[in-house]
Amino acid sequence: MNGRTLDEDLSAAARRQGDKTVLVTQQRSVTFTELDAAAERVAVGLLALGVQPGDRVAIVLPNSVELAEAVYGVMRSCAAITPLNPTIKAGKLSQLLEHASVAAVVCDEERAEVVRAAVARSEREIPIVDDLASIGSRRDGDRPPHPLDSNLGAVVYTSGSTGEPKGVTLTQRNMTFVADSIIEYLEMNERDRILCLLPMSFGYGLYQLLTCVRCGATLVLEQGITFPGRIVGLLESEKITGLPAVPTVFQVLISLKGLAERELPHLRFITNAGAGLPAATLAEVRRTFSGAKLYSMYGQTECQRVCYLPPDQLEVRPTSVGIAIPGTELWVENEEGRVARPGEIGELMVRGSHVMQGYWEEPALTADRLRPGRWPWERVLATGDLFTQDEEGYLYFVGRKDDLIKSRGEKVAPKEVEEVLHSLPGVREAAVIGVPDKLLGQAVQAHVAAHAGHELDPAALKRGCAEQLETHMIPQHVILHTALPRTANGKIDRRSLSGKTPPQD
Repeated sequence: MNGRTLDEDLSAAARRQGDKTVLVTQQRSVTFTELDAAAERVAVGLLALGVQPGDRVAIVLPNSVELAEAVYGVMRSCAAITPLNPTIKAGKLSQLLEHASVAAVVCDEERAEVVRAAVARSEREIPIVDDLASIGSRRDGDRPPHPLDSNLGAVVYTSGSTGEPKGVTLTQRNMTFVADSIIEYLEMNERDRILCLLPMSFGYGLYQLLTCVRCGATLVLEQGITFPGRIVGLLESEKITGLPAVPTVFQVLISLKGLAERELPHLRFITNAGAGLPAATLAEVRRTFSGAKLYSMYGQTECQRVCYLPPDQLEVRPTSVGIAIPGTELWVENEEGRVARPGEIGELMVRGSHVMQGYWEEPALTADRLRPGRWPWERVLATGDLFTQDEEGYLYFVGRKDDLIKSRGEKVAPKEVEEVLHSLPGVREAAVIGVPDKLLGQAVQAHVAAHAGHELDPAALKRGCAEQLETHMIPQHVILHTALPRTANGKIDRRSLSGKTPPQD
């Protein structure tokens, strides 16, 4: 592991292998030298706008060269990145901009209208940068400050069971530790060429960029899997060595006829996170990509990566999510606060340099998740997830302690979707749950009852959600009820709802 900050990674790579391509997109490719120069320009431009070290800068961009320029430009200014889903709506964006007290927003022309609408709701002046190519011009004396690994590196938003946003605060040291650990267990090197179909607005996708730059590899960027045939072509033409994905992506790929017969001699590893692969899908993925090692992984925004299953253990324990990533310690803790016995269900605890500093401006939530550690200055992470551990220390995911839904590799808070449903005409009550789905991991399922005299249309309810929610939060199924079932104490009986069969819509 090296002691460079993430920004220093880029500068070092530019000096060492400046003419090498670091990013490949459908529109253009850039070298390490070009990305380094762009980061410098963005940093200078942000400083000229008044951004100070430690400030938060929101990034609302799809996978693109511009997103990479923004990430490294913000970090070079010694500010912290706040990456946000590019499909975010103005209402939620406004809420997050205020919560994090962002100093600026970086976006593109396509998202500028939404960003302007969000910024207009603020009482503060928040500069908007919607054209990175025009930002920044060096003046005498302009120079970004020297980075420190103790600097705030990112405030990454995740939702809890209440649906309220939580800003996970990470230092540069938190983030470089994770990157180094991933590089180590995946055995990444500068010869790697990674294909990223995952949005870099959340951790799994973002770390594809950070690890590639840190080890001098090349990242081939796509904005999703809309055109699966193109993805297969890229695996071949770009000589891809690593493919990170979530179950949704794998389901699409393994459905392609003839892919298993294609020779992909360069592909040496594939990774899965976001949700576990069902047994049948896992077997088909291994058959389709028979020449590549498959790493099953588990993580949380609060520390990004927790554990991985070494590929040689897939046959032995296919349902396990593995062991601690290098440099960390994990254990399962029972309700009495003691280390659980093998096979005993308990909460997973995480110790290591990747554990977050806390939730932004949320001391009570921070105290709930960060517990006293071995040393007076140390805190360990209580994940809130239930696991068991076998005799040899391998972990098995049991379930979540709250009602969070994980769909398309991203977290969905039921309350947030329910609030939107309740705002739609005619809706009297609504409950949202997650149900198993081979493609999505979990599908968002909405159960809705109407006010007297109203008739509800499931398709119209979906459209109403689409106007206010990000794509992964829109219900896949809407089931209508005369009244929602309730428990003896008057609460909605979510357990009985989970057995309802969705309509064929």
